[in-house]
Amino acid sequence: MGESLAWRVKTYLQWTGWLQYIPNMVAAVVVGTLALLLHYLAFARSSQLLTALSIFLLCVLAFDLVTVKLGLHPAEPIPNRRDELDAFDVMVQRRSCRSFQAARDLTAPHLSEIMEAVKTFTEPSQLLGKGKIRFEYVKEPLTVWPVVGAHEFLVALAPKEYDRLAILDVGRSLQKIVLQATRMGLATCWIGPGADHKSVISKLGSRYNEDKDHIICVCAFGYSSWYIPTAIQLIMQTMSKRRMPLGKLFFADPEFQQPLDTKASPYDRFGRCYEACRWGPSSFNAQPVRVLGAQGGRRFDFYGANSSRYYTPVAVGIWLANWETGCQALGLKGHFATLPGEQGTKSLQSDGPVYDMSWMSDEV
Repeated sequence: MGESLAWRVKTYLQWTGWLQYIPNMVAAVVVGTLALLLHYLAFARSSQLLTALSIFLLCVLAFDLVTVKLGLHPAEPIPNRRDELDAFDVMVQRRSCRSFQAARDLTAPHLSEIMEAVKTFTEPSQLLGKGKIRFEYVKEPLTVWPVVGAHEFLVALAPKEYDRLAILDVGRSLQKIVLQATRMGLATCWIGPGADHKSVISKLGSRYNEDKDHIICVCAFGYSSWYIPTAIQLIMQTMSKRRMPLGKLFFADPEFQQPLDTKASPYDRFGRCYEACRWGPSSFNAQPVRVLGAQGGRRFDFYGANSSRYYTPVAVGIWLANWETGCQALGLKGHFATLPGEQGTKSLQSDGPVYDMSWMSDEV
């Protein structure tokens, strides 16, 4: 069955970078039409107010087109490093950037530090599984949405044959790189469904083997811009505040009905680790991860909460990275392990994936 005309138009506007300007235009036209209608109905005062609002919306649209689409605005500075932040502040304060400085490349020292982090966090000894993952650097604009100005990316690749542990490693390793970038003052944006894989494959060229590689996601790196399409800004402000409470993410029973009391002993010793996971990025802020606390805080089991084969294990991997980063900051020693007999035995939903990984305390 072919795609509808509306879907084809939406896709065209999305991949050509015009979709984010449509809401302002539509709103201005609708308000202007209402103003004209009220004028003919002799509601002069209401018509004047709506006319003023329509003009304002058109001015906002013009400003967005000039500053963002055409890039005509004053030069912006390189942000300062944030080395003064502790590990938890880095994890909680990191936000997805939707507008990058299109005219400014990463400095040589910044790029070098990022690529060193890539090397470090993809070493076999740093991974949970045996599947080879890698992050390819692309210094060209990719067709992505709703991100503007991005022109430097890491493309996350895992084996073509489905390997869930490898996808967990993508999420975990890339999140560690993202946290390092955040401390450096860089802006980042995880991009999953919003990336056109045809453009990614085209820019990768010979570095992509369709018989062996699978693109998991891409991540934009760069310097944040003050200039961002108004529609995207409003959407991001709304989504950034939408986080589930801890009681719906951490549980004390295998049926996932009883919330874990994270403030009661012995679970309170993990402090801000819970909140760090809660603020971990996920596709559309879906937060598809649940955690079961067990053995008096000596073990935490991480689960995927839906049937997504790729974006959910990436999100689980991000939580694993934040959890271990928090534990290290608190001096709590532990390791990750897949427990025999656990995988495939418990599920949050009848059609969803199940147990993924456990964090085990090393304390006696």
